[in-house]
Parts: sequence; C-alpha cells; structure tokens
Amino acid sequence: MVAFGKKLKDRQIQEWQGYYINYKLMKKKVKQYDNQIKAGSLDRRHVLKDFSRMLDNQIERIVLFMLEQQGLLASRISELNKQQESLQEQPDISKIIELRESYRDVGRDLLKLLFFVEINAIGLRKILKKFDKRFGYRFTDYYVKTRANHPYSQLQQVFKHVGLGAVVGAISRNLADLQDRQGSYLSIYDQPSLPLQDSVVDSLQAAVDRLSHSTNFLNFLAQHALIMQEEFPTPVEEQVDDQRYHFMSLILNLANTFLYMVNTYIIVPTADDYSMSLGAAATVCGIVIGAMAVAQIFSSVYFSAWSNRSYFRPLVFSSIVLFVGNIMYALAYDLKSIPVLLIGRIFCGLGSARAVNRRYISDCVPLKIRMQASAGFVSASALGMACGPALAGLLQTNFKIYKLTFNQDTLPGWLMAFAWLVYLIWLWISFREPATETEVNTGPQEPSNNENDVLENGITQPLLLKVEDNQQDDENDQEYDESEEAPEESRQPANSIAEAYRLLTPSVKVQLLIYFMLKYAMEVLLSESSVVTTYYFSWSTGTVAIFLACLGLTVLPINVVVGSYISNMFEDRQILLVSEIMVFLGILGSFHIVSPYTVPQYVCSGLIMFVAAEVLEGVNLSLLSRVMSSRLSRGTYNGGLLSTEAGTFARVIADVTITLAGYLGQSKLLNVTLLPSLLICLASIIATCYTYNSLY
Repeated sequence: MVAFGKKLKDRQIQEWQGYYINYKLMKKKVKQYDNQIKAGSLDRRHVLKDFSRMLDNQIERIVLFMLEQQGLLASRISELNKQQESLQEQPDISKIIELRESYRDVGRDLLKLLFFVEINAIGLRKILKKFDKRFGYRFTDYYVKTRANHPYSQLQQVFKHVGLGAVVGAISRNLADLQDRQGSYLSIYDQPSLPLQDSVVDSLQAAVDRLSHSTNFLNFLAQHALIMQEEFPTPVEEQVDDQRYHFMSLILNLANTFLYMVNTYIIVPTADDYSMSLGAAATVCGIVIGAMAVAQIFSSVYFSAWSNRSYFRPLVFSSIVLFVGNIMYALAYDLKSIPVLLIGRIFCGLGSARAVNRRYISDCVPLKIRMQASAGFVSASALGMACGPALAGLLQTNFKIYKLTFNQDTLPGWLMAFAWLVYLIWLWISFREPATETEVNTGPQEPSNNENDVLENGITQPLLLKVEDNQQDDENDQEYDESEEAPEESRQPANSIAEAYRLLTPSVKVQLLIYFMLKYAMEVLLSESSVVTTYYFSWSTGTVAIFLACLGLTVLPINVVVGSYISNMFEDRQILLVSEIMVFLGILGSFHIVSPYTVPQYVCSGLIMFVAAEVLEGVNLSLLSRVMSSRLSRGTYNGGLLSTEAGTFARVIADVTITLAGYLGQSKLLNVTLLPSLLICLASIIATCYTYNSLY
C-alpha cells in the first residue's frame, strides 16, 4: 500500500492538477512547525494562525475552481435545453439520441467534478487529523465549527454542495424527459420513485450519496453498530459488494439479530421465579441469565473466524444450537434440574451469530446501502430488546400437554424454540451464500473505458466529519517522502486478540472501558429487576415485563434525538462526558439509603441511568469507529469483535456479581451490586478526563 499523498497524486485529473489540495506541502509544513516549536523559535498561537490561513487559501482555491466548473456545466446544460425545446417542435430520433449522449457527456464531466470534491475533502480531513495528532490540539473541531457555519464559509460548498445537486437534478430530469416513457406525460417530479435506467444518472446519484451524511440519524445508528469500512475501497471492491449482495440474505441476518436479542431478554422477568421453582435462590437468576453471555464470549470468536469462509453454515449451526438450547431450557422445569437449565442457556449463548451478522453487512452489503443496513442492525437489536420482556409478560398461563408443563417459566423456551425452527426453515430456503471474492474476481468481466469507469465508481467514503483512523498515517507519521511505500503487512488484519490489543491506542482503550462500564450497569439494572422489584414493591411478572419493555422502547427514540439533534449541537466528547456523569447520578440515585425505598425513586433513577447509558453507547461507539485502527476493520479479530467481547465480559461479571451478592441476602442485593457500577463509572469518568485532556 502506498501512502495517501501518493494515492492523491495518482488519482488526480491531470488537467486540474493545480487546483487540488497541496497535501505534500501541508504535510511538510506540519513537520516544519513541529521542528520550530521544539527549537523554541515559534509559538503555538502563530502556528494556529498560520496553518488556519494556509487551509483557508487551499479551500478557497478548491471551491472557486469548483464554482467555475459548475458554471461551465450549467452553460452546457442550458445550451442543450435549447436544443431539446426545438426538438419538441420537430422531433428527430437521431438528434434525440445525439442529444441524450450530449447530456451523458455533461454527466461524466460532472462525475469528474464530484470526484474532485471528494478526494480534496478526504485530503483536508486527513491533514487536519495529522495536525491534531502532531500537536495535541482540538484544531479540527475549532476549524470546522468556525468555518462551516459562517455566512461566508467556503466549507459550506463542501458540506452542502447545493450547486452540484442542482446540476445533478438538471441532468437527471432532462435524461428522464428524453427517455421513452411509453407515452407517459409524467416527469420525475411526479413520480420520484420511478426508476431511471441510465448508468450515468445512477453513478451521479451514488457519488452524491457519498458526499453526504456527516452526523445524521442513519449515520449515527450505523456507527452504533460499529461496522467499520476501509478508507479507500476500490471500484473493484464496490463491484464485488454488488455481486455478493442478496436482499433476502440481509433480511435473514437482521432477523437473526432480532430473534437473538428477544431470546436474551425474554427470560429476564421470570428467571428468578424459575430458579425458585427448581429449589434455588431467586438470585441464581444472575447465573441463569449470565450463562448465555459466558458462552457468547467464546462463540463470538469462532463465529467471527467461521465467517471468513462461509455465512450460511454458521447461521444454520446457530439456529440449530439455539433450538436445542431453548428446548433444554423449557424441559428443565419438568426434569427439576438446574444443570439442564444452565446448559440450555449456555447452548443459547453458543449460538450467538452477531459476529456473522456484522461481518455480512461489512463484507457483502454494497457501500451505497451499508449505512442503512448498519442502522437496521441496531434497530433490530433495540426492537428485540423491547419485545423480549413484552412477550414474557403475555405468556401468563399454566397448562400441561402429556407430561410437559407450559407456564410463564417454560413458555419463553418453547416459543423461542419454535421461532428458531421457523427461522431455520426460512434460512434453508431463502439464504444465498455469497460468492467468495476470488470467484467474483475471476468471473467474466466486460472491457471498460478506464477513465469513465473510475470516475463513475469513484473513491467511496463520506465527507469531512466522518473521521476514521487510518493506520497508514499512524505508521508513516514521521515520514514525508510521498513515493515511499508502506509494507503490505502493515495493512493486514490482526491475527490474534493479542495483536489486536496492541493496535489499540490509549483513547480506544478508554472507549472500551466506557463500553464495559455501561454494559455492566445496564446488565445489573435489567437482570436484578425482577428480584429487586419483587422484594421492595411486590411487583408481578407482568409489571416487571412492562417496566423492562418500556426501557427497551426508549432506545430508538433516544438515538433519533441524539443522532439528529444533539450530535449536531455539541461535540461528541462533550456528550460523552455528560452522559457518563448522568449514568453516575442515575446509579447514585438508585441506592437504598433512606427508608422506605419507593417506586418513583427506583423507576426514575433506573430510567435516568438507562437512557444516559444508551446515549453514551451510541456516542462512544461513534467515536470508537473513528479512532480505531483500519487494520481492525476486517478479519477475525476486528473492531466489532473487540467491542462485543468487552460488552459480553461486562455482562458476565455483572450477572456473577448478582448471584454472589445474593448470598448476603435480598435486603443487601441492591446496594452491593450498585457499588461496583458506581466505582467503574467513576473510573471511566476520570479516565475520560485524563485521556482527552492529555491529548488536547
């Protein structure tokens, strides 16, 4: 792999060479600043002022050239529109075909301009990140915030690209008007969903889509899923994605995600009652719930490795294991056996295919819809989390068929076993195993016009603010020779957990600590809710189920608010710290210090803690997706696996804590389990303040 400067040089359109961002010069300038500051010949304020002025000049040159090209394209479209008007009076098939081809030529030139804007934006983003890294400033936040919202901002052209959108719309509309519509008089404005079969328009739309979404709701949810992607996917990789993608297979992956989350939480309202019916203490529910998470620690690794070779076989195996596990969970009641109950839950954990679901979206879903698919993954998880307890609240019945008991304890197992059986049949009928990349690449290929093909595919990445870490920059941070090549192995995925851990920077480790903390706190709240509410408030299973379902239903609305509004008003790190403090206050308010312990205190404190943890999870994973090494975007030991393992390990420790605390008596359970949550939360707040103060 060559460094970014070399890529930038290779991908430039030659006749526009003087208008690109001078990445090499700015990189050398950063090094020069560093040397001068160390020598004491330059102060930091002068550096900030000088570098800001240099960036302003670079962006102004780019934007003015872009506006000039937009004007030329608009003039050409205007001339073609006049020709089209004359053809309406005297139609001529040959001239119509010629006119359509002229519009396509304008479209191809517009693709060049979109390509120009995108590659300059990536260069700008990378040099800002390099400056922050070198000098420890939050210069990127300052520069983007002060320039992007200013009325005379040049960055507005990069962020909004309204003029480019108007040119795209003009080309699309006129090509649609010239297309044979079988006598229809409707325009694209009357039927916006009507497909326009023109490759140039499709390429333009794909390019515009890539030049969008800095901090909107879909992007926020996609980062919440921590499905990472490479900095520079090639046009060939985009073609591979399109050939491997199958819509029904994606739906099956999302259905697997939904069912697994239902399976996880459907037993929570009744786990304590089930434990007591088998002769164990109510607090054994912690082990019953946590057994699934224990097994998931191991299943995440082998499923992640298995997905390197296949997606269908792991999903089949997952469905079968979950079917068996739920049958064992249900039969434990009639067998009067705690071991069978626990083994059933362990089997359910061994069937956790979330690593496969993530990998399928990351590897097989085309870039143009990957954000929506990632958001779907998070939404399916949130819906499953809400539906699980809600279903448990509906299963309040008691009857027998032969020697099998069907009641509120066993019905979750029977229901999920049936659901996984139906899913397995659906999977077997509808899933299509994606072709391997080797098979796709060796398949028949059509000859291509290389310049137009490259332009119509482009380089794929949202614009300026989606700041993902690039390992190439990390390893070449001291090198400024643009012709130097980095070793191929420096871009290879991590081959072990230990190697993946070595790739984690201090800020990433803090993000994983925060993720551990919030998962621990949420698991304590959810898993002990039935025991605590029964002891203090004498709640029924149905009431507990309603409470947990209401908590689950807050997930998507909270993400809407944060993704669409709050993240646009405040920096992510500000939201991160405030959310941690709110989690701390929610935990603190949940302690039983003053008698009597009331329902409003428990519900309000739990709601504050849970909602703040949800906000924290979204922002934390958003930051994590930006700062994690690109070497962790693929392979078995990827960023998604690391975050899953951190969260699962937290859940295991939380559930074990609940069971151990039960030996001290139910009267002490609440405070004993909340104390570790409080201490871990305090540690994460201190780590956050220390890390970001030292970095910035």
